[in-house]
Amino acid sequence: MTNQSLFDLSGRVALVTGGSKGLGKAMARGFAQAGADVVISSRHQDELDRALVEILEGTGSKGLALVADLARREEAESLARRTLEKMGRVDVLVNNAGSNIPAVIDEIRDADWDRIVELNLSSCMVLTRALVPQMKERRWGRVIHISSIMGLGGKSSRNVYNATKHGLIGLSKANALDLGSSNITVNCIAPGPFWTDLPASLLNQDQKAVFARRTALGRWGEAEELIGPALLLATEAGSYITGETLVVDGGVMVNTL
Repeated sequence: MTNQSLFDLSGRVALVTGGSKGLGKAMARGFAQAGADVVISSRHQDELDRALVEILEGTGSKGLALVADLARREEAESLARRTLEKMGRVDVLVNNAGSNIPAVIDEIRDADWDRIVELNLSSCMVLTRALVPQMKERRWGRVIHISSIMGLGGKSSRNVYNATKHGLIGLSKANALDLGSSNITVNCIAPGPFWTDLPASLLNQDQKAVFARRTALGRWGEAEELIGPALLLATEAGSYITGETLVVDGGVMVNTL
């Protein structure tokens, strides 16, 4: 096998949730460039349609955009079903959709907690549960849960986000043991500070600068810088990596002193 073929996804189908913007859009674009047909989902059809054009541009890959609110269990189940009906298979599942509603522990509202747990954690279980049977039949599959460095540490007021991102790391370890005998790998990626819509909606410029200074590289990551790690875990290049958490944070977690 050549170095180039190690990262080849020709003939594969990848589903990327939260694929209309940010990290999800970048990963979907990387998969399409590697030869995969891609399915992206989010809550807004107009955003999906615009993103899909950019994702597929110049690749020759096929694509599909499906609306789903993954905070609703029945819509996660429907997304898996519709994807299989329209594409016939899913070889790579990237559970990227997520959000955050900051609150200190004694001010958390039940409705906010329940929505974020369902979106960030439960939807990942639902989609994985629904899609691995057909991966088992072909004895090949890749599942990538997008966690966070907050799944390895903590931050004030990020209670539900921290809990769900820690949960994804635990889920991936159990998934890996369940599915390894079927030649399906399951891993987490734990991004650090990537400047996407979510941090932009939560942080002011001073807070943005603080995060940049925490990295070894002195800057926020660009969404495209997650393509390489995602391709590693989605292709034959990562065939012997499973149950692991790949930290992509510009050196935040090594800056402990």
